[in-house]
Amino acid sequence: MSTRVTHAATTPSRLAMPRSRGGFIGFLLILLGAWGALIPFFGHSFGYGFTPDNTWTWTAARGWLEVLPGGATFLGGLMLLGTAHRGMAMLGSWLAAAAGAWFVLGTVIAPLWSAGNIGTPIGSTDHAVLERIGMFTGLGLVIIFLAAAASGRASVSGVVTAAPVADPDVEVVQLPAYPEGTTEPQPATTGATTTGRRASSSWRKPTATTETIPSDPAYSANTTTNTTTQP
Repeated sequence: MSTRVTHAATTPSRLAMPRSRGGFIGFLLILLGAWGALIPFFGHSFGYGFTPDNTWTWTAARGWLEVLPGGATFLGGLMLLGTAHRGMAMLGSWLAAAAGAWFVLGTVIAPLWSAGNIGTPIGSTDHAVLERIGMFTGLGLVIIFLAAAASGRASVSGVVTAAPVADPDVEVVQLPAYPEGTTEPQPATTGATTTGRRASSSWRKPTATTETIPSDPAYSANTTTNTTTQP
């Protein structure tokens, strides 16, 4: 028989949360991050992307505006997928939200530090709109929405912890909540408090007494012991 040691009067941490809180959203963020970081390199194989239209061609603009936010989104999704800690989940959601904002605004502010030319969309005008939405603006907005949802779910406190199922093959040893040599503090009392109807003071519990009555010489020479009950 194995032995399992538990501690008495333990309180769950307020930073703990079920892994399911961020699991599904984290998985979606991982997929979106991989799409955003890799689509500029293989999208040209089916006519989707920006120039240069050579597959697996590295440029500084692609590194700053697509690979960097895509990798940050991927990392934030991993943090949400595998954690049961509220703080870690919040950090992952904020990282993904920042990466989504970078997808949306990166191409707008990139000329401020000469990140390079991202190129032009290939294909017709309608196709170019879909490329901008799927690779930058629309992708970033979806990532921001999912990151905000994950942050909201992670911020909800009040974890419901299910009671462990009793195992007949495991002996549970409960340790005291206070160190050895100390006692649990007791609440101070100012006196007894009575509730309900107060008992009447005129009633007393009957008690048994023994009284010795002197013998009457006219009837008996012996001593008679009479037991009476006084109220």
